[in-house]
Amino acid sequence: MRRAVWVVVAAFFCASCGSAPSSEAVTAAGPTAAPETKATCEAVGEAYTKNIGPFAEALTKMQAAPTAAGRTAAQQKLKALADSLRTATQSSGDAQLKSDGKQAADQLQAKSADAKFFTTIKTAQDVSTVLGPSLKQWLSPVTHHCS
Repeated sequence: MRRAVWVVVAAFFCASCGSAPSSEAVTAAGPTAAPETKATCEAVGEAYTKNIGPFAEALTKMQAAPTAAGRTAAQQKLKALADSLRTATQSSGDAQLKSDGKQAADQLQAKSADAKFFTTIKTAQDVSTVLGPSLKQWLSPVTHHCS
């Protein structure tokens, strides 16, 4: 059942962002993008691809069996996404992308430390909201550079 919920969540996320949750969803910096922007967008895509699955799985498990350990695991996975995004953008030659990457990573890190936020996730729909519109909003400072 948990696997089915995760698949539904992944499908919802894909529908909400208009693209598949892969590095391609984040890395299409466009044909006229500067090389440093393109390289950073590729790194952002890799960070996303590496971390979104474990975060989605942790949220799904947390929702299915709410425990403090499950909440902590989900928080750690979101923090890992923030750390990976920060690493992907901090050395960018594009100053605005670097700044926006820091902003997005800071938002993700702050949300990962918000235990109250995670206690509000009780249903599969709550998980879908986090993995769809919420995540899209949190990543928006970076994704507009890389779409």
